[in-house]
Amino acid sequence: MPNDEWIDVANQHDDRGIDIDKVGVKRIRYPITVLDRANGTQHTVATCNMYVDLPHSFKGTHMSRFIEVLNEYRGEISVKNFVHILGNIRDRLVAESAHLEVEFPYFVEKEAPASKAKGLMEYTCRMIGSIKNDRMDLKVEVCVPVNTLCPCSKAISERGAHNQRGEITIGFRCDRFVWIEEIIDIAESSASSSVFSVLKREDEKHVTEAAFDNPVFVEDVVRNVAEKLEAMEHITWYSVDVENFESIHNHSAYAMVERRKGRVFASPTE
Repeated sequence: MPNDEWIDVANQHDDRGIDIDKVGVKRIRYPITVLDRANGTQHTVATCNMYVDLPHSFKGTHMSRFIEVLNEYRGEISVKNFVHILGNIRDRLVAESAHLEVEFPYFVEKEAPASKAKGLMEYTCRMIGSIKNDRMDLKVEVCVPVNTLCPCSKAISERGAHNQRGEITIGFRCDRFVWIEEIIDIAESSASSSVFSVLKREDEKHVTEAAFDNPVFVEDVVRNVAEKLEAMEHITWYSVDVENFESIHNHSAYAMVERRKGRVFASPTE
């Protein structure tokens, strides 16, 4: 049978009367290029989820078209062209709404504080966007590992204080482009000290003493980050999640702030 005579089962009628909110493909591993403040661009590998809505009258969608759109934009996926990608997905699938989630490791070359030894630090980044009725929504998330030292432990101990590694996840919406590195800087400057991929002995001494001189609760960290984000006028909404993987407790300490500029939604803390 010639190709033009093949039956398009996906376009056949469905009589159950149920609209589908999201249908598409998940966990696509795909090489992409993202913007890099130091080097212009950076090649990485993303995990992508792509969806559209499906009216109740259609039996299915055309899954291959998602991959076709992704292939067109793999040369650069960024906040700058996310709206175009979403619009292309919606148009190609003949849908009213489209959704795209892209998660990828982002690497920044970082110097150790004393020896200046260089190593690559990995940060997990996400872009989560949707478009419906020409209304666009895009949220960016950056997850940053940090080190914190407990103020209470320092205050009550004759020798030392317990510290632990933590993660700060910053989500934000903005009205102009923001570098991933800007968000990383905010997170790392809000903790007791940064985390590094390469540390010599002199660096370990420096990091340990720096953390001891700057103890912070998880509540301090989330407020430190929020203060810095409040000062960035072009950020219109943000959320900050901080989790400390406690070294002497069998649980994590957690705090979160979500804010649309001018209104606080929540500030739970352990």
